[in-house]
Amino acid sequence: MKWSHYALLAGFSAVLPVAAYAQTEVEAEAEPEAATTVTDERVVLEADIVYENSADNTIIAEGNVEALHQGRVLRADRLIYDRTTERARASGNVIITEADGSQQFAEEVDVGPDLTDGYAIGYSARLPGDATVAAKSAIRRSDGINALEHVVYTACPLCEEDTTPTWSIRARRAVLDEESQMISYRDAVIEIGGVPVFYLPYLSHPDPNSERRSGLLMPNAGLSSTLGAFYKQPYYWAVSDHSDITISPMVMQNVNPLLGVDFRKRFYSGAVKFETSFTHEADFDSDGETFGEETFRGHLYGNGLFAISPEWKWGFGVETQTDDLYDRRYDISGQGDKRGLYSNQPRRLLSQVFVTGQGDSYYTDAALLNFQGLRGEDDAARLPLVSPLAYADKYWDLGAYGFASVTASTAILTREVGADSHRASLGGDWNTMKILPGGFTFEPFAELRGDYYMLDEDVSGKDSVARAVGNTGAKLAYPMVRPGTNVDLMLEPAVMAAWGFSNVNDPAIPVEDSLLYEFDESSLFEANGFGNFDLYEGDGKVSAGLTARALWKNGTEVSTTVGRRWRSRADPAFDVASNLDGKSSDWLASASLKMGKKLELSSRVRLDEKDLSLSRFDMRAATSFDWFRAVGQYYKIDERISPAGTSDEGIFLRGEIQFTDRYSVVFGQLRDISRNVNTRQEIGIAYTDDCSRFELLYNRSELRDRTLGPTESFQVRFSLLSLGNFGSDSFE
Repeated sequence: MKWSHYALLAGFSAVLPVAAYAQTEVEAEAEPEAATTVTDERVVLEADIVYENSADNTIIAEGNVEALHQGRVLRADRLIYDRTTERARASGNVIITEADGSQQFAEEVDVGPDLTDGYAIGYSARLPGDATVAAKSAIRRSDGINALEHVVYTACPLCEEDTTPTWSIRARRAVLDEESQMISYRDAVIEIGGVPVFYLPYLSHPDPNSERRSGLLMPNAGLSSTLGAFYKQPYYWAVSDHSDITISPMVMQNVNPLLGVDFRKRFYSGAVKFETSFTHEADFDSDGETFGEETFRGHLYGNGLFAISPEWKWGFGVETQTDDLYDRRYDISGQGDKRGLYSNQPRRLLSQVFVTGQGDSYYTDAALLNFQGLRGEDDAARLPLVSPLAYADKYWDLGAYGFASVTASTAILTREVGADSHRASLGGDWNTMKILPGGFTFEPFAELRGDYYMLDEDVSGKDSVARAVGNTGAKLAYPMVRPGTNVDLMLEPAVMAAWGFSNVNDPAIPVEDSLLYEFDESSLFEANGFGNFDLYEGDGKVSAGLTARALWKNGTEVSTTVGRRWRSRADPAFDVASNLDGKSSDWLASASLKMGKKLELSSRVRLDEKDLSLSRFDMRAATSFDWFRAVGQYYKIDERISPAGTSDEGIFLRGEIQFTDRYSVVFGQLRDISRNVNTRQEIGIAYTDDCSRFELLYNRSELRDRTLGPTESFQVRFSLLSLGNFGSDSFE
């Protein structure tokens, strides 16, 4: 609701130049029946009659008055300019049309000589974005204060005069202070569907068309089986053009209040973001029953990234909370977000400081890592401190001789209880590609690396281990392409053979970076099927695979890859889950379908090498139509390869189905099928129109974690167009 768009500014600036020109140029006593047109480079005035009244020193235009100035049009039944007071008055069906198409209406408009003061009677306006305002009168003062009396405002488009908007604000008086860009209401009533819902003796918010301003955000309220009835009221504080703070106090029926604070700041070279909350409360279970001693509890998540130079950056990520279950008790999200160079694991917090450098021919990074466990079985003394974890890569383009690179890496892990591990590695690799007769591609390669480990002899049995690892081999492929009228086809069979050092995985070396690694189709043609450092795949191996792709002219794409790997001997260092145990791997396959926003599918399959039974299956699907939007994931892991030794199956689904122009059903589910537990379940109904969105949501979790059991909650969320939304993660 930008009041500087009102007739008090917009219309008056059209009226005054007309009057000023008419004062000196208009011809008096024009013929009553003749239309008169007066123009100059600033304004065009048309009316049935334009004449001068010398008795009171006024210029009068009557009948179909139309003034055009810089794309703005003023229409009225009558226009009077008083040369003595230098005031202009338009009356009778006053309509002001802006260049952007917005319109303003009034019965009468009066303005002073410098446009700093004036009034409008019977005022209404259609503003950009379909917002509408109406008032008995509008007054503009010379100090920049604009006031409306008996005002109604809504951001909902009104197609007909008797249309009831979804929401509106009705107030006895509303004032816009142009200097502070704040709008305040006296005796304000918020109406939903024409029904009064809230009465506020005073209501204030920033002008929606102003820059970032401080003020209340939309609240969040509901009913939880753990917290009881709760109400959260965020307050947004625009500290400066480059920083802001959101303060979110939350009161709950069953436990003490909690205060959340989010802070963001941009600097010349980067930005930081922190999310924190704290309270003074005892532990409590899923029924909200407290136990133990009351103490201060809280959490802190944050990250930052800064540019040192065009090629170098440094950053940090911090994740910590006072209690393992703090985030679950208060339903705080964000535990799994990536806040730096490295990602954390589920229910593990990771704090890090890092630096990266990347140029045309090199890449390097170094990081300090610290972990906090949130799982019931976690022992803080056994979680490592990594100081540092570093990697550097320098490569050269050798022209016709291919590409070469040198890499260096180090990992220093220390624990209060358990094995310490200090590793340093230095290696190099070379590869090239040649086109052979008949269209075959030939890619020879070689790699060599040396590792040195300093170990805890009491735990590992050795104080150090030195080893050399390496592979050499080649990949041979035969790409075939068949262009078509409607679809292009590609088929590429390939085989890779390599030979590497044997017996390179000393049992004394602690496996830190390869615990959950699994060989899949993405590394099918790699000489070393393990992408990390602690374990290495040597000996002889052969991989064979087939890739097929179809690309339609309308953009639809289907692709698939299938393959398998054989080895000269089994390495006992690899377990079944890694898919590198034994002398052959399971069958591997992947497939994808891309049809734009309508449908995207991707899947990965691992089939047992003996009987082709399903060992692992992962699938993701996403679709978006005007009436239906959803994303889903499904996975299934056979007990044969599961790290837990039991089968694992689950599904994630989230979406929205629109069944009328306004109403839709929102749903979401995260289900552990193998345990028959809904980790997270959400369903609700939403009403959306051009000016608002209303959501009524039901959430339930059957997850059990020590003192917390199943929980459920109801939430009500309401957002109003132009008066605030649920929030944003970026500066506007």
